[in-house]
Amino acid sequence: MDISNNIHSNEVDDMIILDMFSGGGGLSEGFFRSECKFVSHIEMNHHASMTLETRALYHALDDKDDYYAYLKNEINREQFITENEDLSKQVHESIINEEISSQTKGPIINNIKNIMNKMDVNKIEGIIGGPPCQAYSIMGRSRSPDCMKDDPRNFLYKHYIEFLKEFDPDFFIFENVPGMRSAQKGIILKDLQKKVTKLGYTPEIKILNAENFNVLQSRKRLIIVGHKTEELFFETPNTSNKTKYKVSNILNDLPSLNPGEGMDSYQKYGKNKITGYLKDFNLRTKKDVLIHHQARKHNERDREIYRLAINKWNKEKKRIKYRELPEELKTHKNRKSFEDRFKVIAANSNAAHTVVAHISKDGHYYIHPDIKQARSITVREAARIQSFPDNYKFEGPRTSQYVQVGNAVPPLMAEKLAQKVKEFI
Repeated sequence: MDISNNIHSNEVDDMIILDMFSGGGGLSEGFFRSECKFVSHIEMNHHASMTLETRALYHALDDKDDYYAYLKNEINREQFITENEDLSKQVHESIINEEISSQTKGPIINNIKNIMNKMDVNKIEGIIGGPPCQAYSIMGRSRSPDCMKDDPRNFLYKHYIEFLKEFDPDFFIFENVPGMRSAQKGIILKDLQKKVTKLGYTPEIKILNAENFNVLQSRKRLIIVGHKTEELFFETPNTSNKTKYKVSNILNDLPSLNPGEGMDSYQKYGKNKITGYLKDFNLRTKKDVLIHHQARKHNERDREIYRLAINKWNKEKKRIKYRELPEELKTHKNRKSFEDRFKVIAANSNAAHTVVAHISKDGHYYIHPDIKQARSITVREAARIQSFPDNYKFEGPRTSQYVQVGNAVPPLMAEKLAQKVKEFI
């Protein structure tokens, strides 16, 4: 099949991408690594937008010394941006910190067109991203009195379709939780398929697990790839791969912490060597510095529960149930539902359980497997489970950092998808 008409003024290696509902940048990180360029990232959260700006500037810099000086607290963020003023201005303009709505959609589209003119770009080749998943998630619906039926986030996919209609990219990648298939009894997904088909796309839907993309985490995501070719994307040779490494490979080189210890800012790794997994997938290099490794404070009751949970998991490979706790450690009146309140990271497994944004509220579901530490995991440990490299800086307070990590597409998974899209298109 002749695809020469799909190649525009940009070189193939410089595929031009628009990133919607960007979050902290996990999906865009994979496309950055695959030599793609972005006209814009659209994200409503202020701290996540700052993270996107910091990371986009990192990728724009040939010399990363200023970036590492920022990570080491040798310069602050304002100085980092000022030191690279020309690039910083371009990057800042490309980050659109807005909620996508009926009122803002038009101005955002005009803003993107202005950015394209400044970049001398006449075609967006791909649109990537996925709207917030709370309205589609099975857990979210179970906690809502009306099953999220009237939640306006149900219909954010329609804005995504409007951007497809406006910019007519060669492909799109829409990602969300598997629960989207059953949301509103499947009506939402069917409507999305119908509308993108009318725009000339072939929408292919697949549930992919991050653990098949060298990520040490079981994380299922619904991925829709839309394209205008006659071939099938998911039937082409698969680039996925399940790693041989264990989750312990992303924990064992980090300094041990008691609750409340560590720092969000720069600290030394200590004497532990870089593990094979970190080296093979560039999560930690000799140049990197350790940030976001600060443990939450825990009361002694919670720590005692953590020790029981760790002991049961490490010895029996079983999760502790709330009813199994000693009576003096139980504080909830509801003893029958949500028995699985405490969960230990499975260090000797090939995949940890799914990291979600709820980690920002408490760490009970993400307990470090070392009984001596008896604490929940740090932002850096959660980020590693998600396959973010150690030089990835999350802006904002710790709560926001956890949310950004928990909502993200794992960068290693995103990178494989980006590479496959480039080969396919």
